[in-house]
Amino acid sequence: MSPGSERGQVGMVRAGVDVGPTNTDAALLDDGGRVLATVKVASVPDDPVACVRAALGALPPHEFAQVAVGLRGAASAVTRRRGLRRVAVLRISGESARGVRPLSGWPADLRAAVSAGTETVAGGGGLDREDWTPLDRDAVARFAARMAGTAEAVAVTGLFSPLDGGQEREAAEIIRAEAGDLPISLSAELGSIGLLERENATVLDAALSGFAGAVAEGLAETLSGLCPGAAVFVTRGDGTLMSLEHLARHPGLSLGSGPASVLRGAGVLAGLDDAVVADVGWARVGVGVLAGGFPEEAVGGAGIGGVPVGLRIPGLIQVPRPIDPAELAEAVDRLQPGPGPLQPGSGRLRPGQGRLPLVVVGGGAHAVPEGLHPEHGRCAGAIGAAVSPVGGQYERIVRLPDTAAREAVAEEARAAAVRAGADPRDVELVEADETPLDYLPGSFVKLRARAAGRPSHL
Repeated sequence: MSPGSERGQVGMVRAGVDVGPTNTDAALLDDGGRVLATVKVASVPDDPVACVRAALGALPPHEFAQVAVGLRGAASAVTRRRGLRRVAVLRISGESARGVRPLSGWPADLRAAVSAGTETVAGGGGLDREDWTPLDRDAVARFAARMAGTAEAVAVTGLFSPLDGGQEREAAEIIRAEAGDLPISLSAELGSIGLLERENATVLDAALSGFAGAVAEGLAETLSGLCPGAAVFVTRGDGTLMSLEHLARHPGLSLGSGPASVLRGAGVLAGLDDAVVADVGWARVGVGVLAGGFPEEAVGGAGIGGVPVGLRIPGLIQVPRPIDPAELAEAVDRLQPGPGPLQPGSGRLRPGQGRLPLVVVGGGAHAVPEGLHPEHGRCAGAIGAAVSPVGGQYERIVRLPDTAAREAVAEEARAAAVRAGADPRDVELVEADETPLDYLPGSFVKLRARAAGRPSHL
């Protein structure tokens, strides 16, 4: 444990915790971001709340203003097929999207663990209002009645619902009336445009509702006694934070949050906004990119447990251990900025900006002599959690010209950050991009915005 101050020498501090499968790391930081202490304790299998309790208890005693927890348990639940709720999957699209059924392409064991039945009903939209089809309310009611008593959660995905989520909300009201107060995940609230990837993310979001609810409740109860008065947040896959209440509502947003925290922590410790980061664990090395201070997301979509999902998750190249230096060097080279223009959605790296430095962190960092090895790098994930802002995002398809759409999307991203727990007085736009959709008729673009701000301690 690095040196820390005793109670009374330092004022209100913040702590970050990174719950890993083998070890749980914790870090203590002052208001200026200076690392006061770090610890590494053995993780308690399948009990993230106990892991957090043990790690915080090993830190020097202080009055915590904020605790941010990095949870890798959601991804583990999906990959291990454990602790998942059975989900009734409703797609609102009619004949236009029946070619590929819900959950098609899922690994058979994951589909068997999650699916409580699927149905496609008439409804859904298009790019123009005249292309929308009324929701078949009777079909939704029949589906809900059939799933009642079998499903533990529901996922609802509507065609083009990121343009208008009204039919998803309407379906949710019918489902509650027929099946009771089940957890219902709506794809429009997750924001991705692509139907299948958005549907997959929504199903996993619903399947993880039991895990997330138990963790949120356990953390709230434990930390209210251990850290009274502290604001509690958890990490999410885009390198930002969200409140415990937001985790319970949208557990899928925590997928990929472990690597995201490591990337942010590595950049903070090295004093870099742009870098290639190698997180050296005991079994493998995860190599990713920090771009503009945030994790660069997976190009072409991310995958969890063999399922492509429309979520912001860091793009990583996995290198097994023992480490082959040539294989690691190839992974680092593949993540360097290219000479040409950026592909849509590929992140914030600038073409031609030069070779990025390599930052090496993690418990096994000593096995990689190359690159920068910042102090406290063994606990980069905990430090990344402690220093991250609260974030929100929003994306939408619009037809040009639409002069008001850009500001409307930015305002929705700011509002999403506030709902996740950001201080409304401090939220700023951190990313806004516009991607032409050449495969659609007419002048359509996808607008996407991200906002972030300091956590609200109210």
